[in-house]
Amino acid sequence: MWGGAVERRYRRLRPEVEKLPWGTIDLARYSPEVVKVARTTWTEAAFQEHRTGAACAATLKALIAARAPLDLIAMATRFPLDEMVHVEMCSRLAMELGGGVGLEHDPLDLILEPDPKLPALLQASELVVRNFCVGEALSIPLLRGSWHAAAHPLIKAVLGRIVKDEAAHGQFGWFFLEWADEALTDADRAHLAKEAARTINAVVARWKHIRPLDPSKDPERLGWMESATYVDLARRSMQQSVIEPLLRHQIDVRPQLIQ
Repeated sequence: MWGGAVERRYRRLRPEVEKLPWGTIDLARYSPEVVKVARTTWTEAAFQEHRTGAACAATLKALIAARAPLDLIAMATRFPLDEMVHVEMCSRLAMELGGGVGLEHDPLDLILEPDPKLPALLQASELVVRNFCVGEALSIPLLRGSWHAAAHPLIKAVLGRIVKDEAAHGQFGWFFLEWADEALTDADRAHLAKEAARTINAVVARWKHIRPLDPSKDPERLGWMESATYVDLARRSMQQSVIEPLLRHQIDVRPQLIQ
């Protein structure tokens, strides 16, 4: 935080963050292994929320360039703020657990940008499909599942706050496609299917690297759900919340998915 007047304005925008039960994690109750995994989990979560903030900002710019409806653009203006709030909460959780872990990245290469030669509407559609119809739509059931699994009051409160924000994020992609539907050609839909499939394949590939955890060692879920439960929910949610809704908008990713 920079602090001072800027932080005070930020707090007025989202005062609920300071009301969460910070300072309530007793590290002495947990094994070093559990704490280390939780520190890593919440550091990575903060980074992912930071990346999503960049994706939301890029999408907002593209929506304006595509001359999307004013109310649709206005809905999207809150998303970067939401993501910065999520960054703060995840970061503060990592600090309460003993501090963040090392994580290297290129700050100029946070997200995949569309080809600038594409028409403005297709650029906006690509960003919305990748970031909202896939990324945010999938995150909602996973976050909700983690929220239900969490037992520690602070972890549950943070996840609950994120779930509330993400509900609007998950709806946004489908609102956009309803508006853009008549303007998208068959070639546009084929392009969007390719980009959505690329995103889905990348997400699925990461599931293979999720570390198995013994839930009995972390009954309060200082991190996310137990790994097998998480992957099972993720697979079902990808089908029900991403692939099937895209298909209803004539965006068929199935032929390009890696089995």
